[in-house]
Amino acid sequence: MTPDSCSNYSFSRLKLCTLSGLTVALALVPEAIAFAFVAQVHPLTGLYAAFIMGLITAAFGGRPGMISGATGALAVVMVALVVQHGVEYLFATVVLMGLLQITFGLLKLGKFIRMVPFPVMLGFVNGLAIVIFLAQMGHFKLPGPDGTPVWMTGMKLYAMLGLIALTMAIIYLLPRLTRAIPSALAGIATVSFLVIFFGIDTKTVGDMASIAGGLPQFHLPQVPLNWETLKIIFPYSLILAAIGLIESLLTLNLIDEMTDTRGMPNRECVAQGSANVVTGFFGGMGGCAMIGQSMINVNNGATQRLSGIAAALFLLSFILFASQWIAMIPLAALIGLMFVVSQKTFAWGSLATMRKVPRSDAMVVVAVTVITVLTDLAIAVVTGVIISALVFAWQHAKHIKVTTYPDNKGWKIYELEGTLFFASTAEFQSLFTPKDDPDEVVVEFRRARVMDHSAVEAIDSLATRYQQAGKRLHLRHLSPDCLEVLEKAKDMVEINVGEDPHYHLADDKLG
Repeated sequence: MTPDSCSNYSFSRLKLCTLSGLTVALALVPEAIAFAFVAQVHPLTGLYAAFIMGLITAAFGGRPGMISGATGALAVVMVALVVQHGVEYLFATVVLMGLLQITFGLLKLGKFIRMVPFPVMLGFVNGLAIVIFLAQMGHFKLPGPDGTPVWMTGMKLYAMLGLIALTMAIIYLLPRLTRAIPSALAGIATVSFLVIFFGIDTKTVGDMASIAGGLPQFHLPQVPLNWETLKIIFPYSLILAAIGLIESLLTLNLIDEMTDTRGMPNRECVAQGSANVVTGFFGGMGGCAMIGQSMINVNNGATQRLSGIAAALFLLSFILFASQWIAMIPLAALIGLMFVVSQKTFAWGSLATMRKVPRSDAMVVVAVTVITVLTDLAIAVVTGVIISALVFAWQHAKHIKVTTYPDNKGWKIYELEGTLFFASTAEFQSLFTPKDDPDEVVVEFRRARVMDHSAVEAIDSLATRYQQAGKRLHLRHLSPDCLEVLEKAKDMVEINVGEDPHYHLADDKLG
């Protein structure tokens, strides 16, 4: 029986998932419109993407409860393509982006997201929390006399701040009284009622753009099917596919930790890719997982597929039937909701532990956070992984050491301990003194591991040094794998298959 089987949907669970889906759909509207503006496409292009992405990934993805739609991380990349080549090239790019993501999933590469270090995850979470917060700042601006946006002042600002504060208060306090309905939905409904009933002058969803429209229509991208087109769209598709998968899989990991469950990253890759292919053929701008809306859903306790499906269907119903009502919702209510999401997403505990964790880990958290805010998620995560890998290599390079002693035959024994790999080969070479050693020298590898081809080359180089000094070098307890790639030191290896450690050398020559 799967977690999403029909028997698990009691009436209370159905109600929770449906109401949570409605809350998420309301939060999706301004986000989808805003990201469409960023990408310089029609608002319906963003809304259709949110509907199609949300529906397909909710139904078939690898992480029930996770919400997908049009995102800012992708929009900032898309805008250059749209400006230079037009929206039709964007649709073609989104289709190719989806095909790349499907390929990634079918090759079962999604599991590698588990290799992202925890400090990178913390930086990702904190960075996106700040991004979510900063993204709301644009709503505090109004068109100036010359059309240039200017910051709100006076009563409009005070009204906006008051309504935001009221929304946040309801979201935080209502769960202490009742959990019959999601507190976020109650906050939006209450503030919307007050604005409409008392005629409070404040910005609404309708001030952004009209969301009225019909069903998305099948549309083949109107681009030439030739090599020139591929050269234009492929680089964008590759970047978008990478950003989308990184954001989606890291969000999947975060929800796994929050819910103490385990999603299926490869299945999510295929679902995300399929959703993007469909979106590209139905006039949408594509997308990926949305951490803000996903946090709304998970914090409501709606961790089953129905919540995401409900959110997508509610969003479509807004477009088809309820655009005039959605247009009346004050932006302050949705801003207040996203402020709460930002606060709950930020890993506040990471600030307290900064002094306790290694300095290198703290540096990774800060670097990923800052880069996420200043550039984009993909660059931040890749940078964080590279920094973590370099720190790991540096630390382990210092851990190789040797103990020397003579045996009963007068031979000098070098008993090696640690990991021999590209970063530790220089230290390895410095441990030996061929000119001062006796004629017979033994290097004991029983407590050492040979990890890569650089290590093998270092062993060969050591053998050459002893040969040039006219001395005999014996290499004991090397893995048989090493013997396959050793050249100069091959005749010096003493193999005892019964005693040698059973590990495999990570070398490209061995396939």
